[in-house]
Amino acid sequence: MESSGTEPTVIGGRAEARRAAQGKGRGKSKAGKGGKDGRSFIRRLFTWKKIVGTFFVLCLLGMGAFVALYMMISVPEVGNGDATLQSNVYKYSDGKLLTRDGHLNREIVDLAKVPKPVQHTFVAAENKTFYKDNGVDLRGTARGILNTLSGKGAQGGSTITQQYVKNYYLTQNQTVTRKLKELVISLKLDRTKTKDYILAGYINTSYYGRGAYGIQAAAQAYYRVDAEKLTVQQGAYLAALLQAPNQYDWAIASDTGKKMVQARWNYVLDNMVEENWLDKTKREGLKFPIPKPPKAAPGMGGQTGYLVDAANNQLARRLVTQGTADNYNDAMTMVKAGGWTITLNIDKKKQVALEKAAQSQLNSKLDEKKRSVDADVQAGAVSVNPKTGAVVAMYGGKDYYKHYRNNATRTDYQPASTFKPVILAAALDEAAQTQSGKAIGANTIYDGTSKRQVVDSNGNKVGFAPENEDDHSYGPITVQTAMNQSVNSVFAQMGVDVGMRKVLKVASQLGMDTAGLDPVSAQTLGTMGASPLQMAGVYATLDNHGKQVTPTILKSVENSRHSVTLPNPIGDQVISPEAADTVTSVLTGVVDDGTAKTSVEANPNRDGRKVAGKTGTSDENRSAWFTGYTPDLVTSVGLFGESHKNFAQVSMYHAGGLPRVNGGTFPAQIWAAYTFGVAKTDLKFELNTTQGAAVQPTWTPSPTLSPSRTPSQSPTTQKPTKSPTQTPTQTPTQTPTQPPTQTPTQPPTTTPTTPTDPLNPNGQ
Repeated sequence: MESSGTEPTVIGGRAEARRAAQGKGRGKSKAGKGGKDGRSFIRRLFTWKKIVGTFFVLCLLGMGAFVALYMMISVPEVGNGDATLQSNVYKYSDGKLLTRDGHLNREIVDLAKVPKPVQHTFVAAENKTFYKDNGVDLRGTARGILNTLSGKGAQGGSTITQQYVKNYYLTQNQTVTRKLKELVISLKLDRTKTKDYILAGYINTSYYGRGAYGIQAAAQAYYRVDAEKLTVQQGAYLAALLQAPNQYDWAIASDTGKKMVQARWNYVLDNMVEENWLDKTKREGLKFPIPKPPKAAPGMGGQTGYLVDAANNQLARRLVTQGTADNYNDAMTMVKAGGWTITLNIDKKKQVALEKAAQSQLNSKLDEKKRSVDADVQAGAVSVNPKTGAVVAMYGGKDYYKHYRNNATRTDYQPASTFKPVILAAALDEAAQTQSGKAIGANTIYDGTSKRQVVDSNGNKVGFAPENEDDHSYGPITVQTAMNQSVNSVFAQMGVDVGMRKVLKVASQLGMDTAGLDPVSAQTLGTMGASPLQMAGVYATLDNHGKQVTPTILKSVENSRHSVTLPNPIGDQVISPEAADTVTSVLTGVVDDGTAKTSVEANPNRDGRKVAGKTGTSDENRSAWFTGYTPDLVTSVGLFGESHKNFAQVSMYHAGGLPRVNGGTFPAQIWAAYTFGVAKTDLKFELNTTQGAAVQPTWTPSPTLSPSRTPSQSPTTQKPTKSPTQTPTQTPTQTPTQPPTQTPTQPPTTTPTTPTDPLNPNGQ
């Protein structure tokens, strides 16, 4: 009985003990994790309630700010300053007037006069939801604002309404304020105006290229018809143009640009089918409508139009670079809006001299009635001051009214052998060696056999065996002679010895556009595209002792609404002074004893001027070049075979009555007639080198060799030191008794049986 009476007390005590133990454990756990309530500081700071509350507060603040903006910003009663466009004023470097760009090419037309299918092409191209949306693309605008804040530039996504607001009411400036205003005004405009009103404004204010603002001016500029006569396929082209007017203009577009605009044209028409605005069967029968050649604006005849276009293009690119405009299209709209005073670096005296040289040395010798090919010859030239980078003269073609495209800035023709100095510059700057371990220099011996297989460092053939001009084989020759005679087989092998990636890297540093080029041996023949403007920059950098020169046509720019800062045309040291000066020294041999001798060295007006340069003739005679320089002036002249019927690249054989137009003919003659009329006569190249024709002493050959010519350059007063690339076995005035000590990079096909002149081993 006693034991049964005490059992409840024991059970109750155990339960209380368990509860007490559990309570202590919980208390220790909470206290151990950070405080009175057991929660960490971080967990107490970021609770779900606080996060959600903060989010809603931010949303309310954002909504409040937007409402405030919406109330503050109204739709302007009139267009912006750019809507009331002014003329641009262009001046020569001395401040004298070159031209004004004339009256604005714009005519507003009522939307009712634009065929409905043509209206739909613009909607299909830019904003398929135009008829349904509220005038804005919130996601696209937000992305644009974020990218502006982060400095990433412009992004697409704007509606037709937003683009119209930007063109007509605002500016092209890339700022957050402008984008917010654009958003608010677009929303209000969509509420107060019809879609037809907005579409009419959009197609009447947009810039289409060729100086044309609005669809009426564009219809005339591209198809010689009024807007009401446009076909759907023509409308699709004009709609496609708005994305990139200059890049997509058929008359000046590159092959890539033509492919891109055709792709966009197809995109527009396919969207129309998708939206049921165009019958699928009819769409399949539409062909791309090639635009008509452009006509120049009044006051732009002769060379003026080329100069104005070059200045406008450089200014537009600068506006993008410095962040004033989102993209090139917007920037060009700003330029064409007027109000600019643009002073060019063009020297009127030199400009006139260059035009006269082209007329006397080329145009006067072309006769389309005698030779149809003469109608297909185009010339371009650029002259640059190597100390300042100023483009002092530019020749864009016979007449801006007759040939719209600027031949001085076009990049669709090969520079051919004018690229060879770049290969040598890379070899010298990179301290490259031949495959036998000899440093490459002016006196290095290479095998000049035509169609010689190029081999890599392992002795394997790379599958490239270029032919020399006229299939001439030279045997073992120096690099100097190979440059003088423009021997393809030598520089093809040199490119592999240096490494084509290094060659293209140096080409880029010197000012050529090598983006996307494959580092293959064929590039040693200058098969990439280049312009006279680019090649003038490359050679100006060589003339400036390896310090980069970026040619600029702009001297100063003034505008009441936009501030423009122009970069320094003289940049960093991109190759060593020794490498640049050695190339210059070698290039004097091309003029005095090479492919330019007849046209340049023998010119009676040379009057002692020191000259370096290089000729070039591309495959199938489609281009011919001479780029040369004196200590104070660099000029690149290019001739291009372009069909006067369809603008395709064609050969220039027999043009001007010559069997073949090469760089030593018309290009070198134009160069010499211009340069020897304007360049100073008392300047010398200050060269930091012991290599090349400019510093070689006169060679006295053995009577038994009877070479047909000797270097015409007289010896320097200072005895040259031994070249690091070659150790001569005798003094220059001695009759050579043995072959050069250097080993060719490839065994020659024949063994010379007579002593050889290191500068001219074959007596060529």
